[in-house]
Amino acid sequence: MKIGNLFKGDKVIWMVLLFLCLISIVEVFSASSTLTYKSQNYLGPIIGHSWKMLLGVGMAIVILNIPCRYFKLMTPGLLLISAIMLIWVLAFGEKTNDAGRWISLLGLKFQPSEIAKGTLVLVTAQILSAMQRENGADKRAFKYILIVVIPFCLLIGVENLSTAALIFAVIFLMMFVGRVPMSQLGKLAAVGAVVVVLFIGSIYMLGSLDQEESSETQTEAIVNGEVKKDTKKSTSLLHRFGTWKNRIDKKLNSKYVAPADYDLDKDAQVAHANIAIVGSNIIGKGPGKSVERDFLPQAFSDFIYVIIIEELGIIGAAFVAFLYIVLLYRAARIASRCENNFPAFLVMGLALMLVLQASFNMMVAVGIAPVTGQPLPLISRGGTSTIINCAYIGAMLSVSRSAKKRGEKMVLKEI
Repeated sequence: MKIGNLFKGDKVIWMVLLFLCLISIVEVFSASSTLTYKSQNYLGPIIGHSWKMLLGVGMAIVILNIPCRYFKLMTPGLLLISAIMLIWVLAFGEKTNDAGRWISLLGLKFQPSEIAKGTLVLVTAQILSAMQRENGADKRAFKYILIVVIPFCLLIGVENLSTAALIFAVIFLMMFVGRVPMSQLGKLAAVGAVVVVLFIGSIYMLGSLDQEESSETQTEAIVNGEVKKDTKKSTSLLHRFGTWKNRIDKKLNSKYVAPADYDLDKDAQVAHANIAIVGSNIIGKGPGKSVERDFLPQAFSDFIYVIIIEELGIIGAAFVAFLYIVLLYRAARIASRCENNFPAFLVMGLALMLVLQASFNMMVAVGIAPVTGQPLPLISRGGTSTIINCAYIGAMLSVSRSAKKRGEKMVLKEI
């Protein structure tokens, strides 16, 4: 079998995935120095991550060989599975970073929200495509989409507010692309703004600033090269309010603090991220030469973009951002060539999901947005999230390969 027969579909998307995987392996290897030191297993963390990347690429190859028209058949099953897992994680999920977001099943540990994200994109693409009219989407499409999306976002938002907000933003953009009436989108935006204001107000009323950032105070142990974190469950549904209040308050009330007075223990993430960025210069310190990786919490996950900036400089950081832009551009090109609406909306929704998450992670890293738990897609060290993101890339490749293109019938007749 020729290698070209494996890597079918859009070649540019394959190149983007290849570069992201290579950058991930190099930077995760560097950023995992703390894990390797504590576990005394120098190659363990990076070997595990590399295997997951390979599994992810294998998953992409499998999915790209599924004609995109069959994705519709998966929708009911994925919706049911996602709903069951989201309810399960609220009741019995393992706690990481003060949030019960994980399920352990048959030795695998994963976040149900990762599967739910793609499922909601799939459902939205199907509704929009089924209800397209000559002058845009039927007004009922807006109602049907919200009936499905809102309950799922509420289930996810209890423990992972940033992921729920990300999903809702992606669905909103998909409705805009799907020509949902602007009057409906405008009303949704207005209601959303009111909800955000009321929610922030409730956070300030019910949250406690005395609660420290969970990611900075969590207890960890290293077992066989893996991070094992405190899995004690909270008894209150409002246990995340203190964390959210801390993050918002730090962002809105940031004041200049003299270097001598800065508390590196209390604001470790922001402080060491800023130190890494300032010391990067244009070309960086070079791969593997990061200093702040030994001090920065979640250097190999949520803050890996900071390590990229420190080691590869502004040039390397810009190149990573450019890769995500290319991914979105190629998705738009593929969508514009699709004769049918479903594959076009699906490929755009998946691309928007990956690129928006990457953008938010990068904004957090450079201090533009408040700290959240969003990893950098296809680069941050992860388990099932890496494999699932590769699966989404596989779905995009399937659309590029199997979706009927505009003018295809005409070309066949001429031949």
